Amino acid sequence: MKKLTFLLIIAAGILLMACDEKKSERFILLTTPTWRADSLYADGVDASGPGQVLAKFVGDAKFREDGTGYFGKYVGEWMLSLNENYITITSDSIPVAIIADIDLLTSTDFKITTSVPNPLNLTDPFDIRMTFKAK
Repeated sequence: MKKLTFLLIIAAGILLMACDEKKSERFILLTTPTWRADSLYADGVDASGPGQVLAKFVGDAKFREDGTGYFGKYVGEWMLSLNENYITITSDSIPVAIIADIDLLTSTDFKITTSVPNPLNLTDPFDIRMTFKAK
């Protein structure tokens, strides 16, 4: 009976380890630090000042492991693409989902680029580049 109990405990441990989903290196690089906005550009111009298109992204960003987070003044959800080359950020406060290319992701630097609709000229979207530094 003791041998059976011991074997069941070992089998349960092996089963739990086999089910443990491995986190990718990029996932860990993204979720480990709190990121500080370093530069926020729209069409090649700083757009982080008061009233500008990226002003609410100024500050810290945190990508939690559960897919939630904060991005400056926004609170919402994020998701990596299957190949982890894109990130999607959504929030009730942002009118459209931001789907951005991950151009750089290291333990100290994070850079994304995307295009988003320009509410003043729908035929000419903003080209966005955001860079972050680990705190």
